Amino acid sequence: MFEIGEYVVCGSKGVCVVEDIDTLDIAGVDRERKYYILKPKYQAGSTVYVPVDAAKESMRRVLSFEEAKRLIGMIPELPLLDIANDKLSEQIYKERMRANSCEEWVRVIKTIYQRKQKRLQAGRKVTAVDARYFHLAEESLYGELAVALGLEREEVCAYISGELEGGERAERECSDGEKSALQSV
Repeated sequence: MFEIGEYVVCGSKGVCVVEDIDTLDIAGVDRERKYYILKPKYQAGSTVYVPVDAAKESMRRVLSFEEAKRLIGMIPELPLLDIANDKLSEQIYKERMRANSCEEWVRVIKTIYQRKQKRLQAGRKVTAVDARYFHLAEESLYGELAVALGLEREEVCAYISGELEGGERAERECSDGEKSALQSV
């Protein structure tokens, strides 16, 4: 069970804080059923209601500081996604994003970054699907790592780059998606 004030990851809403655990007084909703009332950290003005008895499928705790550091250290070893047919790429990206796992988000980012570089070298544009899922995966990953590491989301890219480059804090700009923190792996 999650506690009030705890940070959790809730599906496509990303990092949320558990604001309350209560029944809902809304027409058409079982008034005996308890819900987690969540406030997304990066989507102002939004509220999410998740039944306590169904939370296991859609919610998990945010990584701890140690887990986040371990994940960053594993980035170079995480394999790319196997996409044999470009027409199936969106389906594969969706599945990996739904897995609600930082490791899978890293794999999406690494795979799309590599695909992007190959396309650009061949004089072709990045596909809209790749651009959309690259952004989604970075937003999800950086949002969770920011909370776990006690950083602002905008600082996470440079932090990862610094860790992957031997611990020196990278000062380069990463905000436009052109310079992913994972670009060197």
